[in-house]
Amino acid sequence: MSPLRWTCKSVRQLSKSLSERGQTVSYQVVSELLHEMGYSLQANMKKLEGSSHADRDKQFSYINEQVKRYLAEGWPVVSVDTKKKELVGQYRNTGREWQPKGHPEEVNIYDFVNTDVGKALPYGVYDIGQNVGWVNVGCDHDTASLAVESLRRWWRAMGSQVYPRVKRLLICADGGGSNGHRVRLWKVEIQHLAIETGLEITVCHFPPGTSKWNKIEHRLFSHITMNWRGRPLTSHEVVVQLISSTTTSKGLQVHAELDKSKYPTKIKITNAEMEKVNINRHEFHGEWNYTILPINVNVIS
Repeated sequence: MSPLRWTCKSVRQLSKSLSERGQTVSYQVVSELLHEMGYSLQANMKKLEGSSHADRDKQFSYINEQVKRYLAEGWPVVSVDTKKKELVGQYRNTGREWQPKGHPEEVNIYDFVNTDVGKALPYGVYDIGQNVGWVNVGCDHDTASLAVESLRRWWRAMGSQVYPRVKRLLICADGGGSNGHRVRLWKVEIQHLAIETGLEITVCHFPPGTSKWNKIEHRLFSHITMNWRGRPLTSHEVVVQLISSTTTSKGLQVHAELDKSKYPTKIKITNAEMEKVNINRHEFHGEWNYTILPINVNVIS
């Protein structure tokens, strides 16, 4: 019985396997026997969180200290992340909105992706000090190049106007994804941004499994989700308009724009390219906390 108890086969496959072993039995009988033994069809349940890192709380404190220091000096602090990918087209969007009684918005029965339209990839940059959001809506792939290009566009159109004379920028990012601490392309692209802007760019990553503590999640993305609830995202332009119209009673303002650029995947960064990154790793968890400087610029303490 033991091998059968750990099988992944259906009742029909179990019936066939038993018949091959000389035990002819129908799949209905196999099903009844399984029920008598206390088995039933069950889906996976998301319940295991995994063990948290030993220095999780210390990293939270370190990020908090960095943020308070930058804000006190008048330096920009941004929280960044990619919002959930959204299907573009006449697809169901969770939530409800006011419509004439008996006339709900009609959407597709099946969520098959329209390859001609694709998905929307909203990459957000949230300015913690100004309570202002910038969302770059990509159409291609969620890569480190899209992430840094979003930062670049935010800086050119908004950041450099609000912070005209600063030389430092603090980025709070998740530990994984396109802006993860292990992503080589992320660091190389940040180096390019540092050279272009002359900024010393410090990045602090949240420890594994704590992405929901990133402020952009509850200060920006949650409000965008509420703003477009029940509304089919019929085009990329509609996505941009709905994001741009997001506001809160506390004064949140959001700017969004469409990014039609191509961002190829599977770009390999060599060791030689990584050695060119002018990176200063902090003493506390240098893999999570580091500063990337323009070339030939010494570290300012």
